[in-house]
Amino acid sequence: MQIGVHGLVFTGTFDEAGIRTAIEGTQRAGFDLLELPLMDPYAIDGALVGRILGDHGVAMTSSLGLDAAHDLSSEDAAVSRKGEALLERAIDVVAEAGGAHLCGVIYSAMQKYTAPATPAGRAASAAALARLGERAQQAGITLSLEVVNRYETNVMNTARGGLRFLEEIGHGNVHLHLDTYHMNIEESGMLEPVLDAGERLKYVHIGESHRGYLGTGSVDFGSFFRGLSRLGYDGPVVFESFSSAVVSESLSNTLGIWRNLWDDSDDLAAHANRFIRDQLRAVETIALH
Repeated sequence: MQIGVHGLVFTGTFDEAGIRTAIEGTQRAGFDLLELPLMDPYAIDGALVGRILGDHGVAMTSSLGLDAAHDLSSEDAAVSRKGEALLERAIDVVAEAGGAHLCGVIYSAMQKYTAPATPAGRAASAAALARLGERAQQAGITLSLEVVNRYETNVMNTARGGLRFLEEIGHGNVHLHLDTYHMNIEESGMLEPVLDAGERLKYVHIGESHRGYLGTGSVDFGSFFRGLSRLGYDGPVVFESFSSAVVSESLSNTLGIWRNLWDDSDDLAAHANRFIRDQLRAVETIALH
């Protein structure tokens, strides 16, 4: 199992200097991998990222959230195709950088919708993801769809909803990505969704209920990590948190960061690394009971 951290913990820009900042922060905090957000895949030099990662002995995954202009679930075929092209480029970047995983809200726009997803919109997204799953598989990359709350998508908001959507996609290289922040809003508990997801769970985000320091909010991490242990989960476990002390004002607004719960990236990251590893170690000891 690899323990990682989201790049926005360290920087809001991902030019060469920002990429170095994120990778160095990841290494300093003791994480195994960096989750690199591909906010503009066309602006990222995957080969450069790979070289910097190699210099620091850090692995990488990538994520992104689509906007309205690239909404894969749009009934406008041109918009959906634009989203598919963006994700094709994202897959290429991850492959160039030597990564093995692309995840996030890559099935719809990451936004508040005012109506449920239509059958036509779901079908458009599912068809595109089946093609993208095949492209990613040929590149040695796994795709995982992040299950987020009702204010960020109308396609799926729970693990069971995600499983139903995977059936619509029908490709074995497209899986689920659970996030404790979103689960704390939408799920009935933190154990059952992990077990329900089963072998289709390939990626995990660890985030507190208020996006701040782990263990200071309302997320039931104990049950969640027990679920991972019972499942025998061995994929990435990645800490995610945001503060306008690091990211830009526009991105802060997009993410709804109306108040800052931290301003020291290194302290936050080191604490999260210890917290996650301690939780994982604690559930390991249950076998001794």
